[in-house]
Parts: sequence; C-alpha cells; structure tokens
Amino acid sequence: MNKLEHQLDYPLADTLPLLGSALEVAPTIKWLRMPLPFALDHINLWLIQDVYESLTGWAIVDCGIANDATKTLWEKIFAQELNGHPITRVICTHMHPDHVGLAHWLCDKWQVPLFMSMTDYSMSRLLSQETSHAAGAAAAAHFARHGLEQEEHTEKIRLRAGYYSSLVPAVPASFQRLQDNQQLLIGAYKWRCIAGYGHAPEHMALYCPELNILISGDMVLPRISTNVSVWDMEPEANPLAQFLDSLTRYEILPADTLVLPSHGKPFKGLHTRIAQLREHHRDRLAEVLQACSSAKTAAEIVPVLFKRPLDAHQMSFAMGEALAHLHYLWRRGQLTRLKTDKEVIRFVAVD
Repeated sequence: MNKLEHQLDYPLADTLPLLGSALEVAPTIKWLRMPLPFALDHINLWLIQDVYESLTGWAIVDCGIANDATKTLWEKIFAQELNGHPITRVICTHMHPDHVGLAHWLCDKWQVPLFMSMTDYSMSRLLSQETSHAAGAAAAAHFARHGLEQEEHTEKIRLRAGYYSSLVPAVPASFQRLQDNQQLLIGAYKWRCIAGYGHAPEHMALYCPELNILISGDMVLPRISTNVSVWDMEPEANPLAQFLDSLTRYEILPADTLVLPSHGKPFKGLHTRIAQLREHHRDRLAEVLQACSSAKTAAEIVPVLFKRPLDAHQMSFAMGEALAHLHYLWRRGQLTRLKTDKEVIRFVAVD
C-alpha cells in the first residue's frame, strides 16, 4: 500500500470478490469484479436489489467489455448470485468500453432497459458503429500534430481503428436518460445522479443519502488518478478544468461516505482522496509549466508526467493526459500555443 492509500480507510481490507461470484458490500448491494486485458486489469461492477415496474430482482451498474470470458463470468453470476431473481435493468455510468461493452447483450438477454446519460449513450452508439479506418488515422494524426514521431506508436494507434467497436459491438437501440440531480429509485432507496465531466462526456455517479454510499464510477478512484485526455474528436477541449470543477460535486458529500469505485477497493475518505487528486494535478501542472520555459510539444511533456516506459496503448492515454495539462495552462493564459512550418504544435510559458 502506498503512502496516499494509508490515508484512506478500506472497510473490507484486502478482501475481493472471486471471479464469477459476488461480495456483499452494503445492504442490498453486491460487488463483482471482471477482468480486463489491459494494464488496468479489472473493473468493479455492482448489483443492487431492485423493484422496477413490478419486477423484483437486481439492477446492474456497469457491464464489462464484450468478450466471451466476461459473458461466461456473468452467466455464473446469474446462476449463483441472483437468489432466483431476474435482472431488472442495466445502468451505465459512462460510455467507455469496460462500462458499456456488454450493455446490449445484458439488455437483450433479460429484455430490460438501459439507463445512461444522453451524451454518453449517443457517443457510444456513434463509436460502436464506426466501421471505417478514419478513427485510428484521425487519432494518429492528432498525436502527430502534437509531436508524437515514433513510428512504432503512431502506426499502432493508426491500426486501432475499430478498437472501440471491437469491445462495444452494439449498444441498445433505446435507453432511459439519466440527468444531473435526477432522483433514481432503485429498490427501496433513492439515488441521486451526479454528472461529472472531463473523463467522459457526461459521466453519471450515483449517491444514496440513506445508505451514505457513492458509486463513483471512474470519477474518484482510490489508487490511480482518473484519466483526463484531449482526443482527436474534440482537439481544442479543456477536460482537466472540467474534471477539477466536477470534483466539487463530490466534496459536498459527507466525509464518511462509502465510495464504491470502478477500479480499486471500496473505501472511506472521500474528502481526503479529492484533496489528493487536486494536489496531484497542481504538482503536475507546476512541472509542465516549468518544462515549458522553452517551447515543448505534448510528446515532449509525456516523460515529464510519466517516468516509466509506455506501450502504444498507454502512450495514447499519456499523450491525451499531456495535452489536457497543456490545454489547462494555455486556457488560463499561462502558456502560449505555437505552430511551426510543419504544423507541429508547441506550447511555451508566457513571460
């Protein structure tokens, strides 16, 4: 456990649910873990006892990626953890593949609706239907404009066209919209939707005052900082400002809230963790600003933020993160954005 984790409280200590089984974390709530084929090797999913349109059963919060291994584990959950009851509905916090990948399969299998924000639903529909090679080429060109020159990285990013649709091959044709501050009745308890920005277009966390539980999705994680990136689809974005602003929505919750994150273990210490995240980004921004005493591309900022070797998958996120920090400082007037004759974009500190 690292120094920052010592400042948090883990009520279940190191206890984890076994694959294909569930662990009760609170009254009416079960915790599942599904494997991911990435450096971040798992996602937490949740079952909540529910009564929806006279159907008594379990609501699913987030789904895992669409592959046979995850489907097999879900089948074990259905057989062993539902106490003979059906799934009532599927709720997705946001549009990333590990959260929405199997929504179509789950909704179709149980003939239940999907609940999700409008923005993330629309984005997931769009990306799941991407069949051209434009996506990979556009991402490679985006990062090349920001100084990524290594052919091994740009070529692998170019070849990732269709990557999203390989993990999210379909999205339900209809959904029910979640909006900020909406009260969602799940079983016996009301959950308030809390919109968050910067990580996904319109992420929805869920907070239950009566249980004092926050299903935080990816917005507040105990071990790692949430990925905040500038992508090719919105190349002028300022997601770090959005993310830091969104954290204020969780700071008003009680300090002893039990946080159920999408990665890592359930924890208490929400205010402490938010303070850690703010300090982390303050430190990184200071490092980036200092590095930009001479003009730098995002690619040249990557080793300032990430000290370890990165593969192509990690490099795309690292480039996005570097750009997010550069754009934050640029939008605040602390950096100027420059273009050379080759159209490579650089940033330099304002005197």
